[in-house]
Amino acid sequence: MKEEKGKLYIVATPIGNLEDITLRAIHILKSVNLIAAEDTRHTLKLLNHLQISKPLISNHRHNEESKTELLINKLLEGQDIALVSDAGTPGICDPGEIVIKQCIEKEIDVIPIPGACAMINALIASGIDTKEFTFLGFLPLNKKARKEKLHKVGTSRETIILYEAPHKLMSTLKDLEEILDDRQIVLARELTKIHEEFIRGNIKDIIEKSENLKGEIVLIIEGNRKGDIKSNFKELSIQEHYQLYEEQGLSKKEIIKKMAKDRGVSKNEVYQQFISNE
Repeated sequence: MKEEKGKLYIVATPIGNLEDITLRAIHILKSVNLIAAEDTRHTLKLLNHLQISKPLISNHRHNEESKTELLINKLLEGQDIALVSDAGTPGICDPGEIVIKQCIEKEIDVIPIPGACAMINALIASGIDTKEFTFLGFLPLNKKARKEKLHKVGTSRETIILYEAPHKLMSTLKDLEEILDDRQIVLARELTKIHEEFIRGNIKDIIEKSENLKGEIVLIIEGNRKGDIKSNFKELSIQEHYQLYEEQGLSKKEIIKKMAKDRGVSKNEVYQQFISNE
């Protein structure tokens, strides 16, 4: 008789306050055969707090590809595995995506166990529009990729959510100052922890109040309701400019129309430049 496959449980864990874990998550952590953790030392503290003893295996950014094969084999052998990150929901700017995709390919059940997620907690307490939003994670370090992401922040009519590390915060805020006018921003830090704080205002207000901040940071940025952006599109090549709109799912006709408006030229001129560069 063929052995039944195990199940992969994607278990959300607290982002600060250890009481922010569901009864279901505790039950799953107690019942699985193995826990795959971003940092086994960090997860062990949580398990000790919950009085749970289970085998742990590391699964972090630097070994995720190599460990995925091991995890898949154990699942195929019939073992149930809980995937956890250091805080919050695995796969959201944390390891997990690779093994989840592999499980789906191997027809292994992937079961989400809901719980804490920093971006959602920051959003719901921000006071900024929650009907439509775009999560961009951390801004890239690569200059070209960063410029493209900042363009998306500047033009998006939806609320934007960003993560940022404290030592990079001021650099990111200065970049945002170049593209944001008087749009409202909420800086949320240390969510669910003792020093939880929400700083509200426009970009200049946030910069003034953000010197030497510590802890995990989420930025909630109001969508662009004016439809304009302080940005020099002519710094972008025709291909780069086209790609920005192509990634938004626009048709070629729509893209050329927008590019012409951005650059202050005719649609025909954009089209000719585009053709000559192909």
